[in-house]
Amino acid sequence: MKPSYFLSLLVDSHSRRSCFCSLIPAASLLCLVYFIGSAFIAPDYKEKLSLWGVTDTLQNFKLNKCKNQCRPSGSEALPEGIVCKTSNLEFRPLWGSPKKIESSSVNLFAVAVGIKQKDLVNKMVRKFLSSNFVVMLFHYDGNVDKWKTFEWSDRVIHVSAVNQTKWWFAKRFLHPDIVAEYDYIFLWDEDLGVDSFDPKLYISIVQSEGLEISQPALDPVKSVELHHQITARGRRSTVHRRTYKHGKGCDENSKAPPCTGWIEMMAPVFSRAAWRCAWFMIQGDRTKSVGVVDAEYVVHHGRSTLGGGDGNKTKSSAKNRIYGRKNITSMEISPPLHSHSHSHPKDHRAAVRRQSYIELDIFKKRWVKAVQEDKCWVDPYQ
Repeated sequence: MKPSYFLSLLVDSHSRRSCFCSLIPAASLLCLVYFIGSAFIAPDYKEKLSLWGVTDTLQNFKLNKCKNQCRPSGSEALPEGIVCKTSNLEFRPLWGSPKKIESSSVNLFAVAVGIKQKDLVNKMVRKFLSSNFVVMLFHYDGNVDKWKTFEWSDRVIHVSAVNQTKWWFAKRFLHPDIVAEYDYIFLWDEDLGVDSFDPKLYISIVQSEGLEISQPALDPVKSVELHHQITARGRRSTVHRRTYKHGKGCDENSKAPPCTGWIEMMAPVFSRAAWRCAWFMIQGDRTKSVGVVDAEYVVHHGRSTLGGGDGNKTKSSAKNRIYGRKNITSMEISPPLHSHSHSHPKDHRAAVRRQSYIELDIFKKRWVKAVQEDKCWVDPYQ
């Protein structure tokens, strides 16, 4: 290199920075070779690395990297590859390998049951088992043994807790990490007729329509109780996502439940993703991802559950309930005026209904408080 050319580089600041930067990788490489070589040559290489601060730097790098990993609480002492974050409800044999699942699409059917409704539950369980569903029964009356008369009893999962609701069971036994392997979770009431319902066809419809939360439509003719117009079956459509009821708030401009993006709690069906959200009391875009399936429908027999009533309502006794909300003040909250005879068990349904409205009011207050305290939360519907 000529001296004049070398001096011009030093004079030019831009070139000088480039030259300096080009020397950094070479210097780093030389240092790295030195440290690695000394590690193999010198017996006290650890002390030398520690002296130069390399050991601490590597440890801090590893520590910071591990801190950024999302690890389940309690698994910090285990290597990452040994940790399973999810599970399922599949039976495991005491010996041998588990049976292979026939279909790659595995779904779950869960229902809260009492022994008085065994005729309807039997039909539902048979239909869902034949469609390769995992079936789970929540026994709210604590009566499990009497279900052993059915040949399918040992093929389903039984969970028993006296006088608890379907949602109590679901919150405690259907954690999203437990049901993470199931494509769809059916969480139904026990008093539904499924003679005209095909689980496999239903799933194919909700998949093609992109429904994350759905329910089968109710037959408006055969159903004893039908409280909301949006749940009634439409014969000209496969799926509907809204209803129109001019003069009563459900017109073309309606964008909120119960006119659109709304299903009843009677027979909800959740996708895997939607259930994880619903478990935390959050929904997705209700105007697009929530709908009622008309092509596959059920019958609501309207039988009393949780041990109340005779369990056999007739169409004529409930004819005024079709498309009509009951007078909540006089019929649902207030206890019955007549005294109960010793020949009939006491019906606690009025008290249960009253408690549900009390707890709804508590939840609303919790919601308002949570919104006020969470400064980062943004309402997606505002």
